[in-house]
Amino acid sequence: MDLETAIRTRRTHKAFGGDPMPRETLLEVLDLARFAPNHRLTEPWRFRVLGPRALERLKAAADEKERPKLDRAPTLVLASAALTGDAVQDEEDLHATACAVYIVLLAAHARGLASYWRTPAVLRTDAGRAALGLPENERFVSLIHLGSPEGAPPEKERAGGESYVTFLD
Repeated sequence: MDLETAIRTRRTHKAFGGDPMPRETLLEVLDLARFAPNHRLTEPWRFRVLGPRALERLKAAADEKERPKLDRAPTLVLASAALTGDAVQDEEDLHATACAVYIVLLAAHARGLASYWRTPAVLRTDAGRAALGLPENERFVSLIHLGSPEGAPPEKERAGGESYVTFLD
């Protein structure tokens, strides 16, 4: 799949088959994250692949509304950014980590896999952070849901560039 096609056809997918991603495939897509742009090559992204016990801890920390959403995908990956305490560097590192997550989503899509970028509220709580061992110097960015697709997500119309691009003199 060429890059433009991958960008145009990648969608948030919320229906997954039951099998977790093979570790080798997961490592391939996560390894590509290192090519995200990041100032001073800080490589601030951190990925934690949730096993069954980690998932149970996170579900125990979640509320009744959040809990079922954590069972949607067979593979969950916590993406976070390591922070330095310098406001400018931390902002850049958060953006770089977001780029790294998008690379993971595109790489999964290019392999025929489904993905879903989530930001569940439980990971902004002390209990949720503790459930996954997220230290104070890391900021949660995404809980990536990955797996084989079931069905196809609905196509949604998107605004063209003319609606959000301004050319300045």
